[in-house]
Amino acid sequence: MPVYNGEKYIARAVQSVYAQDVPLELIIIDDGSVDGTREVLIPWENRPDFVYIKNERNLGAAGSRNRGVSVAKGRYVAFLDADDWWEEGKLAAQLAALEMTGDVICSTGRDLMNPDGTFTGKYIPVKSRLDYHELLKHNSINCSSVLILHEVALEFPMEHDDSHEDYITWLKVVRKYGHATGINRPYLKYRLSQGGKSRNKAKSAIMTYQVYRYVGYGPLRSACFFLSYALHGIWKYR
Repeated sequence: MPVYNGEKYIARAVQSVYAQDVPLELIIIDDGSVDGTREVLIPWENRPDFVYIKNERNLGAAGSRNRGVSVAKGRYVAFLDADDWWEEGKLAAQLAALEMTGDVICSTGRDLMNPDGTFTGKYIPVKSRLDYHELLKHNSINCSSVLILHEVALEFPMEHDDSHEDYITWLKVVRKYGHATGINRPYLKYRLSQGGKSRNKAKSAIMTYQVYRYVGYGPLRSACFFLSYALHGIWKYR
């Protein structure tokens, strides 16, 4: 769980992690918070399955997630941003789904929340299986919903914080391993942030185009993939 100045929301995120009915460790990567984030976490600091690490310098979301992956001990890694939260049963359902499909990565559907935590009434679904060509057209894998094999997360660290670093990683993973599993249930409660990358549409468009360039496509094919992505985005948030 990367966090930067997350005092308003992180308690709900932590509670949702410990409400999961599987053995786990929670690794908080504090990317230089200057608010009350650390104080909010005090109730959990003596738990043996709680790890708090504060970066000596700002690493950004990608670098912070990579640092968490590097110190994790479990067979699987799950990502959760500090302003989102999970429904009970999420991790157990994902573990069962990966065991059934043999895939290395699983995502879920998500309910969208306003910045104040109220629900918008909009649900973003996922397909039960997703291949590389489908993923190129639009990113239906939300980072806070992901469960992935630890060794695969180490193999494909998140890079290029100037782009959608998680989307780049999912493309690389699915290109090599064939499919991603999806659970079409809103196990993730996803907060729409006013300042997030994806909320600035012009900036997000440029970063999405860069994703295709970073994974090795030329300008023309990147533009074609971006067009498909943009059309799906209009439908998704309409």
